[in-house]
Amino acid sequence: MEQIITLILDSGRAAIDMALYILLPVMVVMLAMMKLLEAKGILAMMANWLSPLLRVFGIPGLGIFAVVQILFVSFNAPVATLAIMDRDGTARRAIAATLAVVLTMSQANVVFPMAVVGLDVPMIMLTSLIGGLIAAACTYYIFARDPALEDDYSHAEHLAPELHEKKNFIQILSDGGQEGVKIVLSSLPLLILALCFVNLLKVTGSIELLTLVLAPVLALVDLPEAAVLPIVTKFIAGGTAMMGVTLDMINQGALSVTDLNRIAGFITNPFDVAGVAILLAAGKRVAAVAKAAMLGALIGIIIRGVLHLIIF
Repeated sequence: MEQIITLILDSGRAAIDMALYILLPVMVVMLAMMKLLEAKGILAMMANWLSPLLRVFGIPGLGIFAVVQILFVSFNAPVATLAIMDRDGTARRAIAATLAVVLTMSQANVVFPMAVVGLDVPMIMLTSLIGGLIAAACTYYIFARDPALEDDYSHAEHLAPELHEKKNFIQILSDGGQEGVKIVLSSLPLLILALCFVNLLKVTGSIELLTLVLAPVLALVDLPEAAVLPIVTKFIAGGTAMMGVTLDMINQGALSVTDLNRIAGFITNPFDVAGVAILLAAGKRVAAVAKAAMLGALIGIIIRGVLHLIIF
């Protein structure tokens, strides 16, 4: 019992540290800026302009912000865009397509730090776009066609800016920051539970067992046994944990730069327990399309992974 309590407390501390020192600053700043752009009509103008380019894949105009945020900010930054889409009348199928893109693409907070050890950033960006657009299209046209996901209104082609006549610049930024705080707090329960699950697997030796099982499978695509640990760590413990493990392995010579680039298509994305929990905290309508988005993202990630195995 004492070991279980210790595991829960350790998971809680890790979750709170992540929420306070990683998620909260990014979310407050990103949502404050998004709120300001929305209030000034800039968000609506850009979304309307870009919508014709993206709608063939089922992505609404606002989806371009989610793409930019995941590629150049961090894995949790798109929550700001998803939160706006959750409440602004965007159809659920379009939200599902956007969520699929985010779950498929590489997160900047992992890609850029790993670039210093040889990760091919331009190729990562290219495969992210290819895989992300395919994931969005599969989600919109196949997995999200369930009538239960249809709204009473269809996805609007043109968005109107939210009015803030009685609020000044500071008040608008404050409102956005407060929304960011609420989202981070709402993600804490799922984040704590996710980390508890990860720590339980570590304590029971399940990760070592997974390594033994997956090593022969990876050998079929000419990947070393050492690649198992980053892959398992990523999908169970998240991108940040994977980055720490991978950097240490490369510095010790246990994993080569070529092997890193070969597995990068599978592991540089926010599709893991913690990442999904944080993204779904954007709103109820976002959570409602999670299954469809994850099915589409699986296809996009597999395509990305195969591309990296072929290219490198």
